[in-house]
Amino acid sequence: MNSSGRGGASEHSQRSAPGCAPRQEWHTLDADLQVPGTPVFVGERRREQACIDVFVYGPSDVREIHNATRGDWQELRQLPGVLWINISAVHDIPLLESLGRDFGLHALTIEDIASTTLRPKWEEFSDYGFLTLKMVLTNQRSQDIQIEHVSLILGRGFVLSFLEDAGDVFENLRQRIRRGAGRVRGMGADYLAFCLVDAVIDHCFLAVESIGERVEHFEDQLLANALQAEISELYRFKRYLMNLRRAVWPLREVLAAVIRSEMALLEHQNLAFWRDLYDQTVQVMDRVEAARESLATMHDTYLSSLSNRMNEVMKVLTIISTIFIPLTFIAGVYGMNFKHMPELEWRAGYYVILGVMVAIATALVLYFRRKRWI
Repeated sequence: MNSSGRGGASEHSQRSAPGCAPRQEWHTLDADLQVPGTPVFVGERRREQACIDVFVYGPSDVREIHNATRGDWQELRQLPGVLWINISAVHDIPLLESLGRDFGLHALTIEDIASTTLRPKWEEFSDYGFLTLKMVLTNQRSQDIQIEHVSLILGRGFVLSFLEDAGDVFENLRQRIRRGAGRVRGMGADYLAFCLVDAVIDHCFLAVESIGERVEHFEDQLLANALQAEISELYRFKRYLMNLRRAVWPLREVLAAVIRSEMALLEHQNLAFWRDLYDQTVQVMDRVEAARESLATMHDTYLSSLSNRMNEVMKVLTIISTIFIPLTFIAGVYGMNFKHMPELEWRAGYYVILGVMVAIATALVLYFRRKRWI
């Protein structure tokens, strides 16, 4: 009985109920690739080996290690002062996980650091803040604009910065820390995070100014001769400005969230600096929008110039065709080989017809000039 009952249940489970569609089989991917919080690198791998730079500084001294190891940052973390660890190449997942364990980072934070396609954002955790933004780099030779993802961790006495590549916009800040210039050596970790974001926004200004100068030069070429202007340059500028807009526009919301934050890690006296960053971001956006409007106007001007040029060409061709239509008609009439055409026997017929043609053409030209069509 028990055996048959189990068999009947098994048989029933393998059948479809009357009037029901056949049961579908669902296929799932590997769980290790789908668990939330599992870091997976997303983006372009720009370098093979990660580079770690570590700073520990205070009002009176500074210590720096280039190409540091895990043991180095663990040792320097015990020293008094502000700790700054800069990691280039976020594709090294084991390195990110070791940093996460040492600094108590959430698994979702590690996952977001490894994804370079994320939108800029600000997240608050119990003992640290997580900020992502886009860094704008300008190639001095090719004048191309490169957008790189940056992640910042603001903790109690430390800042972690994560970059896609070794190149960044923080060299001036490093020099200020080494020389003790400015107030960075006497401030806390939140001021260091402010300086990092400020360096990113300053280079956004430089990128917008560089594009603006090139747009003005292109506008001069366009006004001088629209037909010789490189229209491909215009579309390249539009692409640069679109990328800049995508990088800067969400940053306003991020900075507004930082300003409204009540985290103890953000000292109240430093909020004025973050508000200034917000104002700078608005100015960058205003310049980007102004440049985009200028490009749109130049695009319309270019198309209008081409249209006007085409109209001028068509007008000249139309006038020429209009002049030659009656002349062609006359030539066609006397080109008919009828036997009884009295003008064919005239001795001066050829010269008379030519004179008539010249008279008609002259009359048409004078009429067009009187109408100011030519």
